[in-house]
Amino acid sequence: MSDTRLEDFMAAHGRLFVLTGAGCSTASGIPDYRDEEGAWKRTPPVTYQAFVGDLLTRQRYWARSLLGWPRVAAAQPNAAHRALAALESQGRCELLLTQNVDGLHQVAGSESVIDLHGRLDGVICLECGTRSSRAALQVRLEQANPAWVSLDAGAAPDGDADLDGRDFSGFHIPTCEICGGRLKPDVVFFGENVPRARVDTAMDHLNRADAMLVVGSSLMVYSGLRFVHAAVRRGVSVAAVSLGRTRADDLLAFRVAAPCGEALAFLLEGSRCPSVTPPVVAG
Repeated sequence: MSDTRLEDFMAAHGRLFVLTGAGCSTASGIPDYRDEEGAWKRTPPVTYQAFVGDLLTRQRYWARSLLGWPRVAAAQPNAAHRALAALESQGRCELLLTQNVDGLHQVAGSESVIDLHGRLDGVICLECGTRSSRAALQVRLEQANPAWVSLDAGAAPDGDADLDGRDFSGFHIPTCEICGGRLKPDVVFFGENVPRARVDTAMDHLNRADAMLVVGSSLMVYSGLRFVHAAVRRGVSVAAVSLGRTRADDLLAFRVAAPCGEALAFLLEGSRCPSVTPPVVAG
């Protein structure tokens, strides 16, 4: 299928299981983590173990989040999000499983969505499990740390911000309003397991799909890659839209090397999709 166009692949499979990654949201102003070779562009994100176990790590995280969250909150869906919402409205999407935590698929109109890694617009208490709004926490963070609000910081992935060379030890982190416990964004950190029920539900949808489409993910993280492996075991064809290589290139039917919105534009405009790139076979 190395010369098959993406439109033909999608037309040939009535129900697609779609997995999306950071490349879907870069056109909305949310940076991604990896380059076209799948390597880190920056220092890897904080791990769950470091966040839970070290106060200074939490202070650094929330200080940077104070400045980075408004960019995510203001982000708007781009053509890729709208195209996938259109795919669902046409009855051709079994499930949209996203590794992103920005909620932009839902804003664009997609309804059959599982947020594999959670949502950045929620906060959870590590002690009592109470969930609350990230927007409400932003108000509390700003009130507790007024001197930090006007600092200049560069955009970073997932609501983070580049804020180096600062002493974070004086940053005040609000606690849970119910029990006084530690607060964490309601997302799956590196080193933390995706909830089993979430994975199982997604796998059930994959078992009902005719094919799988990966959009904007390098699949370097196993939490997403496992679904490609499961599809291949079932004999289900997998295609990808990715500017760079993926960890599953040797398993793909083909890969479209183009920005996500451009590759999926035909779903909105009836335009032709860029020609596909044969997968790079490892070894």
